[in-house]
Amino acid sequence: MARNRPRNPSDGVFRIDKYVVPAASLAAFVAQMREIEAMFERLPGWRQKHLLTQFGGTGEFNVVSMVEWKTAGAMAVAQEIVQRHFAGQGVAPAQVLERLGVRSDRGFYIAA
Repeated sequence: MARNRPRNPSDGVFRIDKYVVPAASLAAFVAQMREIEAMFERLPGWRQKHLLTQFGGTGEFNVVSMVEWKTAGAMAVAQEIVQRHFAGQGVAPAQVLERLGVRSDRGFYIAA
């Protein structure tokens, strides 16, 4: 019987971010996330994105963002571009999350 092995990261990498967003901040937070995701769509190596809000269940996180990139390198370039964008606007994403009362759990994944 063949064992499942992690695929090669060059087959696609995912950034999956989970958030606890207070109800009063949800609209502003989703608008911010959509702005970021719109930037991604124009970058080389972008494959797909999903921004999900919880509608049921007992999970702690009520917003999940998943973006797939062709390679880890493409994802790293995208992160740099987004960081430069916010720096140019004088915005610190960590401060925005704090102001909105958002708590996050972020990670990078490949298919198992």
